[in-house]
Amino acid sequence: MITTAVHKVNFYDTDAMAVVHHSNYIRWFEIGRVEFLRQAGITLTELMEAGYVFPITEVSAKYISSGYFDDELIIETSPVALTKAKMSFDYRVLRAADNTVLVTGFTQNVFTSRETGRITRLPDKYYDRLKTMLD
Repeated sequence: MITTAVHKVNFYDTDAMAVVHHSNYIRWFEIGRVEFLRQAGITLTELMEAGYVFPITEVSAKYISSGYFDDELIIETSPVALTKAKMSFDYRVLRAADNTVLVTGFTQNVFTSRETGRITRLPDKYYDRLKTMLD
């Protein structure tokens, strides 16, 4: 299931040429992941309060076209793999005005105990909700 989030490019997201700085796309992938969790009925706060964090272990981005100040962006997030220990996502960031793809990307996250910092298995309470988003 593809989920979408919308983000407006702020002036501080751009460089001296008013072009979106490449590092921001990685931050916007996070906006997509958080929205994906919300649509699965899970908040990041709920996971953290239950003792789980969701750090990235792998990230990649392919820059295709430039984004600019005041562009409205659509962040598409697609789950591509899920186990009780990790989850992977693909992303597309598009300019809403003309549907131009600006960036495609990938992240892998691992479920980690907030207390120990070690990879842990996600309980069924959360895993089952995420699994329904892959169907």
